[in-house]
Amino acid sequence: MSKLNVTQKLIKEHLLKGEMSPGKEIGIKIDQALLQDATGTLVQLELEAMGLDRAKTEVAVQYVDHNLLQTDFKNADDHAFLLSASQKFGIWYSRPGNGVSHPVHMERFGKPGKTMVGSDSHTPAAGSLGMLAIGTGGLDVAAAIAGQPYFVKMPQVMGVKLTGKMPDWVSAKDVILEMLRRYDVKGGVGKVIEYYGPGLAELSAMDRHVIANMGAELGATTTVFPSDEMTRKFLKSQGREEDWIELVADEGCSYDLEDEIILDDLIPLIAKPTSPGNVVPVREVEGMEIGQVVIGSSANPGVRDFWVAGAIVDGKATKEEVSFDVNPTSRQVIQNLIANKGFEKLIAAGARFHQSGCMGCIGMGQAPASDTISLRTMPRNFPSRSGTEDDQVYLCSPETAAASALTGKITDPRDLEKLYDMKYPKYEYPEKELINTMMLVAPAEDGSQVELKKGPNIKSLPYIEPLREACDVPVLLKMGDNISTDEILRAGAEVLPFRSNLPEISKFSYSVIDDTFYDRAQKAKESHGGHIVVAKDNYAQGSSREHAALAPKYLGQIAVIANSYARIAWQNLVNFGILPLEFIDIADYDKIEQGDEVSLLNLREDVKNRNNIQVVINKKNGQNIEIETRHSMSDRQIQVLLKGGIINEFKEQLKNREVNAVKENTVTDNPRKQVK
Repeated sequence: MSKLNVTQKLIKEHLLKGEMSPGKEIGIKIDQALLQDATGTLVQLELEAMGLDRAKTEVAVQYVDHNLLQTDFKNADDHAFLLSASQKFGIWYSRPGNGVSHPVHMERFGKPGKTMVGSDSHTPAAGSLGMLAIGTGGLDVAAAIAGQPYFVKMPQVMGVKLTGKMPDWVSAKDVILEMLRRYDVKGGVGKVIEYYGPGLAELSAMDRHVIANMGAELGATTTVFPSDEMTRKFLKSQGREEDWIELVADEGCSYDLEDEIILDDLIPLIAKPTSPGNVVPVREVEGMEIGQVVIGSSANPGVRDFWVAGAIVDGKATKEEVSFDVNPTSRQVIQNLIANKGFEKLIAAGARFHQSGCMGCIGMGQAPASDTISLRTMPRNFPSRSGTEDDQVYLCSPETAAASALTGKITDPRDLEKLYDMKYPKYEYPEKELINTMMLVAPAEDGSQVELKKGPNIKSLPYIEPLREACDVPVLLKMGDNISTDEILRAGAEVLPFRSNLPEISKFSYSVIDDTFYDRAQKAKESHGGHIVVAKDNYAQGSSREHAALAPKYLGQIAVIANSYARIAWQNLVNFGILPLEFIDIADYDKIEQGDEVSLLNLREDVKNRNNIQVVINKKNGQNIEIETRHSMSDRQIQVLLKGGIINEFKEQLKNREVNAVKENTVTDNPRKQVK
């Protein structure tokens, strides 16, 4: 491995355990951590449960960007809790309204050559700076903040060569939509997507952010770009040029898989409902009437993305039937849009400006009208994620979105040349942007005396019992392919305020699929001590929210049996003590039905010894059918699962360290250094 690609360089520099062979578990040192409020409350509660004194990462930042609507006390109480926890544990705090975590982190904290884990599935956006940034469950983030390695299966590296030049009316969103057109939502599983080639010169750092952000929709472990001259220009514009280092692939290096995108050949693309992978040319669906356009989110967060939309609608009025919504990604973006007149143009054309945050992307407001099409520059369009049942959400570029807002129907932006005699507006990047750091709160020098502020909606995490030896439990749900975490535990303004209240948020488990699940799970817990669910391929794709594992666990979920799992979800299940079993013979999926009762015997021994797990299906007619399943956990994960999850594992390690420290009459490590 003498000639390395960028991904291999990043992993090799941070490798603590394992070997760099695809499929093998590795443990890597983590430099930075990112938390957002929809998942960060759990992370902070987990840090409390672990007994952590102070963050061990170089930088950890708690963002408040998801749950901004304060319709009652719940979100406001959580914001106060997150600030107090950040001060206690030595974590930076980005105040409500400061902006979406990913672009703000890129502007203020991201550094080429560093590793990061984040409790948000779009954490890979930081790969745009030449970082190895991985979205994962909050427990993994908590462990990394506590100084533990991050464990992941060594991915394959897919090298995607970019050549040619970007045509007018096509932008970075069309690059990632082209990747999704080719590979769908499972094509990146077990892979890092690394972009290289002369076409990189066409993409600014924030363009690369667009692509890296939505690499999560491919199911990829992460996306990596080199740190080159474009990266240096971006950091210089943010007043951080001293943080730049060059990090490029060695000439003649190889990749496990390869592909090429000829930029000249790209056309405006759009993802139809209800999957980011359902991509077609805009021409294929043009002319369909729309009711909403939303511009913004972490998937198109740069000043350029808003500016180009403003330039398209400049001097015109958007259609009266269209709600034209703008989610500015940060206060800094708003300031720069005011300075370059982009804000004025959007407002004059009828745009509705909202808070700086995720907002409509996570279903926190801006739900579209019923029976209407909503065009969004966002990363996901899973069923009802917008807040409207049976929604019709299409994902597209700012160019396509703005063009469609003008015409009131899905419009290929290239048609604007004839419709409005318009030339494609091209953004000139300034040497220096206006910088705003006013709403970033540095961690306290010493947080040992800080009291956690817990309102009545904030509940500490319950104890999770170790894995049982045997059980007889019902199959409460049988699901199909690509079940998303939004379907397992939905987001939105009704649900997310309960993210720090496990008993309450568990009531929404699987409600998108079956609104009777909670009641049935409660009965199964009382009568059988728990339940299992069954699915096909790519179970729990999408968001990293560990509530999709923790809430079902709270309701007694013992195991999931599926053909395959999304990476983050699989790790979350293990972290919370839910056994992720896999069908050995996929035909066995057809043998098990919702309502069957299953017997799992000798569980602890078979899991520990990697034996096939026997599942006896007890049919309602009295017939018994036996099938075999397996698991693909590492030795480390087996130990975690047997103990009931990673919190129990960490508390045991902490206790052992304290005992050993007393025996040796030594002082445990307790750094008090302020993060700079």
